Amino acid sequence: MVTPSRLFCFGLGYTAQVLARRLAARGWEIAGTVREADQAGELTRAGWCVSAFSRARPLADPDRILAGVTHLLSSIPPDETGDPVLDCHGADIAAAGARLRWIGYLSTTAVYGTRDGGWVDEDSDLRPSSARARHRMAAEKAWLALHRRHDLPVHVFRLAGIYGPGRSALDAVRAGTAKRIDKPGQVFSRIHVEDLARVLEASMARPDPGRIYNVCDDDPAPPADVVAHACALLGVAPPPLVPLEAAALSPMARSFYRDNKRVRNRRIKEELGVTLRYPGYRDGLRAILEAEDES
Repeated sequence: MVTPSRLFCFGLGYTAQVLARRLAARGWEIAGTVREADQAGELTRAGWCVSAFSRARPLADPDRILAGVTHLLSSIPPDETGDPVLDCHGADIAAAGARLRWIGYLSTTAVYGTRDGGWVDEDSDLRPSSARARHRMAAEKAWLALHRRHDLPVHVFRLAGIYGPGRSALDAVRAGTAKRIDKPGQVFSRIHVEDLARVLEASMARPDPGRIYNVCDDDPAPPADVVAHACALLGVAPPPLVPLEAAALSPMARSFYRDNKRVRNRRIKEELGVTLRYPGYRDGLRAILEAEDES
């Protein structure tokens, strides 16, 4: 009798839900956590087993909740204290190790810091330029240490900026919140959420415990160009270019402009066999708009 595949997601957010829906369509069982119990309604109606979790409220019965889990994904960010998942349930994950075929930890390309527009790959040294990125670097090390200590199939994914339906430059333009920041030479890498999910699926099919993957598309580009293209697709005038110093950005948004780099994605192609459906933001934005028109 074949044991059904069961995915458990610490953090059933935007990315994890896209992955979970793809796997559920193939018969996988889905379970995971949300921060507050009142966020579980729609996910529970989809047939998923959902529990509330936070550092202040660990899983009440982790042995029962993690029973039967074959694949585990963590997308919960660390805080200044550490990684909440590992701090609360690292021992429980280690105890489930014999059943786990794959573990994925979602990190960020922010761990590389800035390269003044130059390229980085998975072997580049880490130079995080913010406290948030330093926490991510520490969390990566903690997950990989768990892999080494308990022979767990941990994989680390360094994600570029995620966009997709309901969360793209198209939505920002429509909401009137899109800004074109004038910072010459500034580029960001990004990834469509469906391509991100496909990378995770490819890794599940070809586990390589301890491996690190950059997840981004082929087209690092100035964010102002992305906004301008979204405006062109929608047939509206782009907002004016505004110097970074004059832009009314939140501290979080402003922090992204500290880093300036291009991220290589060769490893997901060569080792996981991934062919990106949306190799650049133009492809991704066009597909989002076309899907909206069809719905």
